[in-house]
Amino acid sequence: MTSIYWYDNAFLPEEEVRISPHDRGYNFGDGIYEVFRVYGGNLFEAEAHFERLRLSAAGLKLALPWGLDGLRAAMIELVERNELKEGIVYLQITRGTAPRNHLFPAGAAPVALAYTREVARPVQAMEQGIPVVTLEDIRWLHCNYKTLNLLANVLAKQEAADRGAADAVLHRGGIVTESSASNVMIVKDGVLLTHPPDNLILHGITRAVTLRLARVAEIPSDERPFTLDELYAADEAFVTGTTVEITPIVAVDGRKVGSGEPGPITLRLQREFAAAIGR
Repeated sequence: MTSIYWYDNAFLPEEEVRISPHDRGYNFGDGIYEVFRVYGGNLFEAEAHFERLRLSAAGLKLALPWGLDGLRAAMIELVERNELKEGIVYLQITRGTAPRNHLFPAGAAPVALAYTREVARPVQAMEQGIPVVTLEDIRWLHCNYKTLNLLANVLAKQEAADRGAADAVLHRGGIVTESSASNVMIVKDGVLLTHPPDNLILHGITRAVTLRLARVAEIPSDERPFTLDELYAADEAFVTGTTVEITPIVAVDGRKVGSGEPGPITLRLQREFAAAIGR
């Protein structure tokens, strides 16, 4: 079946979508995006994603075309048109098409594009865990905006792969921030730790869900900076994200985390997350 895209408020076959070479997303990475998880044909945590989209747009002084209600309706219809049951919706909005100039273009209309993709739950990674490496965080200082500027993330992810790891955990001067595409949490002496939601990390939707589930399960948590040494000494560690859900980290820079297997608090949170999906 041909994939249906949503482009400038029209539903089109993929082959009919045409992006201008003068689009500011292409020239400058001047845009924002969201990735929505779809379970059972429904957008998961949709309101939280749209709120983050609004905040990213405000941070970049970027107008949202058709408003949040219009975008929400379009994403729901896109899922229905593609008969998607389990996967993702990718939504991207750029500042528009205009002659190349660093200044914001006067009168340019934002360009919006969205598509769906089937993505299965990462069951094997969640059961077995993943190895990671650590790298210096060289990104800019507004990681809380979900922008198209992902080159530093791409370089980190590729270096991790080149070193035989599944992901890179980033740090600024020894303070762990997040991974190349997910948030990072550790467990020490029964307490869940994760970097506070400031400008140095993306305010992950799955991160927020995980903290909410921890509160309900009466698992103590603390949103505070933690160090590489604390990561190395953690009893458990995991990443959280839209496509990775809650995936255990079993090794960091070749060192085992805890027992080297997914820990009890990680496994409990995975069960609670699966129940949340079912609800």
